[in-house]
This record gives sequence, structure tokens and C-alpha cells, in this order.
Amino acid sequence: MRGTARRPRASRAPRRIVRVGGVLAVAGLLAASGCLSTPHYSTHRTYYISPQGDDRRDGLSPDEAWRSLKRLTGVQVNPGDRVLLKAGGKFAGPLELRQDDAGRADRPVTIGSYGTGRAVIDAAGTHGIAVYRTAGVDVRDLIIVGKGASYTGKGGIHLYSDLPDDRKLDRVTVSGVDVSGFRVGIQVGGAAGRTGFKNVTVSNSVLHDNRDMGLFTFGPRFNATSPVYAHENVRISRVETYNVMGDPSADDHHTGNGIVLSSVNGATVAHSSAHDNGARASKEAGEGPVGIWAFDATRVVLQHNTAYRQNSGSKVDGAGFGLDRNVSRSVIQYNLAFGNDGPGFQTYTNLKNGAHTNNVFRYNVSSDNGRLLPHRGGISIQGKDIRDLYVYQNTVVLTNTAGQLGPAVRVTGEAHGVVVRNNLLVTDASPVAVMDEDYSSQELSLQGNNYFSTDRRPVVLWDDQTYRDLNSWREETRQESVGGRSTGLSTDPCFSGGAKPIVSAPDKAALLVPKCNAMEGKGVSLNTPFTVDPSFPDYFGKPTGTPPPVGAMRAR
Repeated sequence: MRGTARRPRASRAPRRIVRVGGVLAVAGLLAASGCLSTPHYSTHRTYYISPQGDDRRDGLSPDEAWRSLKRLTGVQVNPGDRVLLKAGGKFAGPLELRQDDAGRADRPVTIGSYGTGRAVIDAAGTHGIAVYRTAGVDVRDLIIVGKGASYTGKGGIHLYSDLPDDRKLDRVTVSGVDVSGFRVGIQVGGAAGRTGFKNVTVSNSVLHDNRDMGLFTFGPRFNATSPVYAHENVRISRVETYNVMGDPSADDHHTGNGIVLSSVNGATVAHSSAHDNGARASKEAGEGPVGIWAFDATRVVLQHNTAYRQNSGSKVDGAGFGLDRNVSRSVIQYNLAFGNDGPGFQTYTNLKNGAHTNNVFRYNVSSDNGRLLPHRGGISIQGKDIRDLYVYQNTVVLTNTAGQLGPAVRVTGEAHGVVVRNNLLVTDASPVAVMDEDYSSQELSLQGNNYFSTDRRPVVLWDDQTYRDLNSWREETRQESVGGRSTGLSTDPCFSGGAKPIVSAPDKAALLVPKCNAMEGKGVSLNTPFTVDPSFPDYFGKPTGTPPPVGAMRAR
């Protein structure tokens, strides 16, 4: 994941494609997909398209349907209009809306299916749906399939604006779509400045068998001294991304990602999943694929998602979730990561600019990660300038490392105000925690964590010093203490699933619920003397109490 994508240049030609370093930015058209019950507002016109239709007709009823999507060319689509494709029919793409088309936020144009089931847009070397310099669009209940050059260079649904006035186009909704066979399943782009989209929703959709990414938002190059973002208020819910294989020839950037958010101010990804991606990503790339992640973004929330069996063809990344360079004021919470090649959760920056700051990882569960890269840890904190990162109330179990270095948490690089608190950290044959520098307490503070190795191996590796118990480490580094009071545990969490449970399916997180009270009330209080809101429930929604237990889950 290294967030090294270059930004797309502005493009006047709707179909011109601009290479964007790690990702493809389409400087043209693309759009979203739709469902189709009749909207609550009255429509102006409904245009019907059917394989049995005729483009010489008026298209205003099922009996007078057009035959092709091309028939829309030259027809101005107005607010409240609907474009309906006959369910079960297959139509050659693309379907395009341009600057003079589409609707308003309160009266969007609807694109979808009519009849029983969903229509198919078949894009042979083109985009599937393209929305250029316009918004007010609802896309629902469609199957969008690409082939040929669509897989190597197009987007299934692409929204793009290069308007010159910093305007954010309002409202695009995509729901009930299945998108496959493209370089990027759904992509949302802005060319320069603040130009882009706001109030973008993607829900209840499946994005699979695409090449580089399932879903991607992008914008102009990030400027840390004067940050601007192309998009606002992006909401992604119940979206599944899988079999995004990656590009074996892409040595200079990451491919094989699930959901990637950049150039956004305010975004949420919830109840979504990324799995079985990145299997064909380049072995020579300096950055690898990640399931669900963000870079060059602020106020991003990733919650109640799953990421599993993410691959890394190279020797980096392959993580479930991540916050990459230039991410601020963002939260990763209540997520499950298991069976990934890299860490379950990672944060990284290759820049020293103060822009990676005020982020939180809390109430997440990591199991059986680090399949290929165990040395990076279950939670990886790495970079040149990680600031004000709060990692608390997580459960991390990293086992089956076959004698390799495989810590539950690893911190490397420069840290400033990083706090690791009340986490349950479990390994089998490795130091439980690895810190690669001799950090001061202002740089890195560990408090209230449970460090447990099932084979009683050393607890902490600190700046090449190995500590076999908490007391000696505490004495020499002043870690695991608050106001002169010793904190931290090294006790068996007595998991419900046995000594070394492995989560192998999204519904198996309960294997990591403690069945004894050894960690109940043993965490550091989150409101005194610290200013962290203690009211959040545990991973399963149970009240945590004050002081809280250690880990993401209360005992049964």
C-alpha cells in the first residue's frame, strides 16, 4: 500500500485515460449503478431500452422501447428522468451522461432495470457507465461486465469531474450492482483543486474479478501545507470486493486492492468486505495490495468490516486494513482481519511532513495474519513521522509463525505521541511486542496491555534488548506504568476457542472471547488521566465498564 499514486492531470476529452502512478485515473467518464422501484418523486420522462426494441421509436414506454444505449446520445436527460434497461437483456456499453445531462440532488436521474432481475451492460473495451462533469444520478440494479481493454484500462462505473471552479457536484448513489472485468470496478475522480463530488453513496453491491481495485476515489496531488480534497461525504456500505487479482507487470505501483479512499474529507466504509485479492500482484513492486485503506484523506471511518486472505506478491503490505500517508483524524474500529499475508492492521507514512496525525485504531480483532510477512506484526506501526496515533482495546493473536519473528505489535521508524493501551497481544513463538527504537515515553507509550506467549517466550524486544518479563522491561524503560503505578499483564486470556484459536471465517470471531475474568477491569481507565471517550462498547456491542477489560471483547 504505500500511497505513492500520482494524481491524474485534468482532461478535456471525456474518454482519455491518464496513468496515475499506483492507480489508474480515468480522465473521462464513468458512473454508478442502480436499483429500480419507482422513486417517491414524480419523474419527467422514463426512457425504456430493450433487446427487442427499435431505436427509431420514441422509447417512452416498454412497447416503444429503444434497442441500444447509443440511442441516448443526443437526448438530454433532465432531473427526475429515468433510463431503464430490460431485466435479463444484454446491452453494449458504455452508457454515458455528460455535463448537460443528469439531475439535481433532490431530483436525480435514475439508471436501472425494469422487469424481474437485472439488465447487463456489456463493455468490450469501454467503460460500463460513465458520468462526466455532472451528478444527481442514481444507478441501481445492474450487472456491468467488462472484457478486453476494459480489464486493462477502464472503469466499470466512473465518475469524473474536471470543472474549473472548485465545485463539488452533489449526489451520486450506486446500489445493487455487480461489477466485474474492469481495471477498477467503481472509481470517483476529481482533476484539480477542490473539484469533485459530494454525497456519494455506494451500497449493497459486489465488485469482483477486476484487476487493480474494487473501488477507488482519487483527486489532485496532496499538499501538506495547504491540503484540499476532491470529495466530501462518501459513504460505502455492504460492498463486497474480491478476486481483484492485481497486475503482475506493475512493478512501480500497488495493484490488487479492495477499497481505496484518497482525496476525501469525510468518508465511511461500513459492513463491507475485501477478500482473496492481490494473488497476481507484481513480485517486484515496492508497494503491495491492502484490503481496505486510505491515503491523502481526512475524517475517514472504517468500521464493522472484514478483510481476509489478502495476498502480497512482493515483500510489503498484504494487510487487511490500513491508514497510509497523509491521513488525519481517522478511525479504524470494530473490524475483523484474518488470514492475510501481511498485518491485520497497519499505519504507514514515507513522508516527514506532520500530515499523518490524530488517528485511532480501537476494538479491532486480528487473527492468523502475517502468513507471508509475520515479522511486520499483527498490528504494524511504521513510518518516518507517525503522530498522535491511539491504538487501544484491540485483540491481536499471531500464531503459527514457524519460528520466525512474528510479534503481535511492531513499531518501527519515528513515532511522536503514539499510545498503545489495553490491547490483548498473543503470540506463540516470538516476542509479543517488538519496538525497533529506544523510544521515549513522549514518543511511544504502552500501558495496560496483556502480553502473552503460549510457549512462555520473551515478552518484549526493545531496541535490540530482549526482556523476558514485564518487570525488568518496566524498570529500564518506564513503559507500562501510569503515575508511578505499574500497569500491564502477562496472563493467559483463556480464549473460548482454545489456547491458540484461529479465526478462519467472518463469523468465527467469538473464538477469541475470553471465558474467564482474568482481564476484566484490568485495563487503564480511558478517561482519567487520559482524554479518551470510555463509552464505546466492545467488539460485540457489550458495555465495557470503567476501568475497561483488556482487549476488544469482554469475557462471557
